[in-house]
Amino acid sequence: MKKTTGTDRKKTAQWRPATRAVRGGTWRSEHGETSEALFLTSGYTYDDAATVAARFAGEEQGMTYSRLQNPTVAMLEERIALLEGAEACRAQASGMAAMTAALLSQLSAGDHCVAARAAFGSCRWLVDSLLPRFGIETSVIDSADDEAWERAIKPNTKVFFFETPANPTLDIVDLSHVCAVAKAHGITTVVDNAFCSPALQRPMEFGADIVAYSATKLMDGQGRVLAGAICGSQEFIEETLMPFQRNTGPTCAPFNAWVVLKGLETLELRAHRQSENALKVGQFVEGRVPTILHPGLPSHPRHELATKQMDACGPIFSFVVDDRAQAHAILDALELIDISNNIGDTRSLMCHPATTTHAGLSAEAREAMGVGEGMLRVNIGLEDPDDLIEDFDRALSAAGL
Repeated sequence: MKKTTGTDRKKTAQWRPATRAVRGGTWRSEHGETSEALFLTSGYTYDDAATVAARFAGEEQGMTYSRLQNPTVAMLEERIALLEGAEACRAQASGMAAMTAALLSQLSAGDHCVAARAAFGSCRWLVDSLLPRFGIETSVIDSADDEAWERAIKPNTKVFFFETPANPTLDIVDLSHVCAVAKAHGITTVVDNAFCSPALQRPMEFGADIVAYSATKLMDGQGRVLAGAICGSQEFIEETLMPFQRNTGPTCAPFNAWVVLKGLETLELRAHRQSENALKVGQFVEGRVPTILHPGLPSHPRHELATKQMDACGPIFSFVVDDRAQAHAILDALELIDISNNIGDTRSLMCHPATTTHAGLSAEAREAMGVGEGMLRVNIGLEDPDDLIEDFDRALSAAGL
């Protein structure tokens, strides 16, 4: 195979984001296919014994095993790195595989990790349950308290871990401030950017070291496959992440990588249109519910920061009603919007985090995070927003709102 559009990194770096999303990282075989080829193979053959020995010794470029390299997966990695503005990227089996690998590849017993209190349930499980099993100390803080990050630093602090916007509270972290504090203390920042994707927010532009993704979300965008990605410096990817990934195996399947490649071609269009739809629907919902958490609305406590960091405020927002019974009544009255715990999909979806995405946490932990019994999380898709508003109108009315 040859790289027809990725040969000259300087050339591809000059392309604008929409061009990178369609053509970045494309390799073509001798057949000259227009769409990226799908390589469903676990291994490779070699012309002679010396070649395979050189490849395994790292003395010669080339594929050795699909747990380590695959042409389709490599195209995805190069394209995501281009979109993110990163030196390198490694695809992962899922978003949680990406979060786990980003942390465990660089943390050891005796280290300390500071994490945001508001986070996806499984990310909090990593911080609260998994890391301590390996002797890694953890602290959780209010990520909206800028000074809390520096106060939490200890002599053994190695990583700041957070997502912005946070799932499902839509907390916004001041990327420039937190990344500057981390750099001043020699701490690595790991940012979960799944709610935005590089189409809406690029944390490395604000000083982040590592950006991790559930590519299952906006990057695929159509609820088809699981995938993840970790972006960082060439040194981190090759020297820190690769030994961990090589020996633990959270590998992205070639078919899943191919599907995400197709999703990236329309990512910018979808992310911006869904953001527009979510803002319109959010404006309607705001007038009907006690509390709404939408970074695109002036009522959000960090609205100005969100608009500064993000090109658009994304397809996801949450709102809070009186209790679980009222929240479930709204869900049960929906006719168009699906009840589902996925996000980033072209279809509009809604879920009750306390009984789905955050059900594995204790009631006390959910309360501390701000995930109450009356919270509902919404993913707005590509449907006509007026149809969605009509569905919300029916459902809220049925629940007495």
